[in-house]
Amino acid sequence: MSALRRVLLAEFLGTLLLLVGVIGSGIMAVRLSPTDVGLQLLQNAAATAGVLVAAISIFGTLSADFNPAVTVGAWLLGHRRGREVPGMIAAQVAGAIAGTVLANVMFDLDVVTWSTRERSGGGLWLAEVVATTGLLLVVFALIRTRRNTHLPYVIGAYIGGAYYFTSSTSFANPAVTIGRMFSDTFAGIKPADAPTFILMQFLGVAATVFLIRVLFPPEN
Repeated sequence: MSALRRVLLAEFLGTLLLLVGVIGSGIMAVRLSPTDVGLQLLQNAAATAGVLVAAISIFGTLSADFNPAVTVGAWLLGHRRGREVPGMIAAQVAGAIAGTVLANVMFDLDVVTWSTRERSGGGLWLAEVVATTGLLLVVFALIRTRRNTHLPYVIGAYIGGAYYFTSSTSFANPAVTIGRMFSDTFAGIKPADAPTFILMQFLGVAATVFLIRVLFPPEN
């Protein structure tokens, strides 16, 4: 298998695993704690953070973006070749949808049910800019300072915390946003609300690229 195909497979499988964690833990949290939304969110956040640490650790030596915002940011900052970007984003979106479907099936739900969970409003949109900017600052600050071995744990910790300090619960990932449309469960998002979330996430990419270029310019 060629190097690019291994990268695409890693991106597909890693994003699939991430969505299984996000959607599956949301379903399980509601079943275990049906009357306590705060505990549901805690369970969902902890499971997502744990899955991220595991997935990045598994695939990190191949490719572990699992996020079009990270991939586009990496390209703009010179860490990815432009010709890799379309295929990686396609693999990430496909993995996100497949992971959501797999989680639905594991919990005996319909294979696909469009989410009816509304996530809209200025505060949530701002939160997605903040969440995505923070995530990408973590990723590229560590890469620029050659601390890549810290990535799994710091990213997992950031996402676990961002579930709580952002009003949107920190999607911070266009592929995850798309995947979460396919499950009418705790972690879902109404399809009509997803495009604005994705737009805000890419505004976060733009903000991060500017900040990284200022704070961590490439060495000559």
